[in-house]
Amino acid sequence: MPKKKFTFRGYSIEELQKLPLDDFAKLLPARQRRSLTRGLTPREKKLIERIRRARDAGKTENPIRTHCREMVILPEMVGLKFAVHNGKEFIIIEVKPEMVGHHLGEFSHTRKKVTHGMPGIGATRSSLYVPLK
Repeated sequence: MPKKKFTFRGYSIEELQKLPLDDFAKLLPARQRRSLTRGLTPREKKLIERIRRARDAGKTENPIRTHCREMVILPEMVGLKFAVHNGKEFIIIEVKPEMVGHHLGEFSHTRKKVTHGMPGIGATRSSLYVPLK
């Protein structure tokens, strides 16, 4: 069975890449649409310039490092790798078509899942009286 082709609100990824930014913004949910219609911040403009330079040069294997977690993932970012800062380190993300319309920060989590180890000697008051083998 052939794999189903990705579409976003009825448009293929190739059609989305040809759309102007204003028309693409009309397809997005309210929060993302609002941030794009208000205009891009200087940090976001600089990131888009770096994306276009990397795509024109054909350097898509190197991740583009950024702190701009609030950037909406645009169709022109599909296929690129980003190193998004999570507050401590850069997390590498490869943008797939399903990520279009989300924010970069959604894929670079800022908190780790806590995994507790085994309790040691002296971890609690009662463990002081456990005989050692």
